[in-house]
Parts: sequence; C-alpha cells; structure tokens
Amino acid sequence: MKPTADDTRSGRQRRPRLARYALRLYVTGTTARSIRAIQNVRRICDRYLRGRYDLEVIDIYKNLGLARLDQIVAAPTLVKRLPSPLRKLIGDMSDERRVLAGLDLPAPGGVEAQHGIP
Repeated sequence: MKPTADDTRSGRQRRPRLARYALRLYVTGTTARSIRAIQNVRRICDRYLRGRYDLEVIDIYKNLGLARLDQIVAAPTLVKRLPSPLRKLIGDMSDERRVLAGLDLPAPGGVEAQHGIP
C-alpha cells in the first residue's frame, strides 16, 4: 500500500490492513472432543487474530446440510473460508503450530519472529 500525501507529510507510514478471517468449526454435539476443539480455536484466534475473525460453530447433528455443502467428512473440522485459499483442518485443534500453519499465520519463534517480522 502506498502512503498518502498526508502520511508522508506527517512522517508516518500507514500499516497495511490486516485480513479478516471467516472460519467455520464443525463439531458433533457437546462431546469432550468438540468442546476441546471450540476452546482451542477460540484461544488461538483470540491470541493471534483478536478483533479480525468471525467464528461460526456448527453442530453437524443440527445442520447436516451445511456440513454436506462444505464436504465435511470428519469432526471436529475447522474451515478457513477467508482469506483465500480455503483450508480444512481436522482434529481437536490442540496443536497450535499446525492450526497457525493452516490459517497461514506465522508460528511464534518461527523464521518470521527470528527476523523481526510480525
């Protein structure tokens, strides 16, 4: 993004706008695995995407049609609809690095962090 005339006069550089995430988490009722997946996804999103994500939790038992439409074959499944590309992660989302990779976010302590890239 190019700085505007106002930004360059004041000596400020505008930060690029961060992408908003649209996520769907498919679960099977209130099983321990489903509850754990919901908690893990919310914790990760609150930590790394605070204020820029929408999470829709969908119980397959109550909305089988939507699960079929998204071609869900196992649960829990996290679907990253936006930003592109679409990604699907299966499991209880307890592996934070795997979830971050699936969301295209840098893991803490990864190459990006070592080079000072936020």
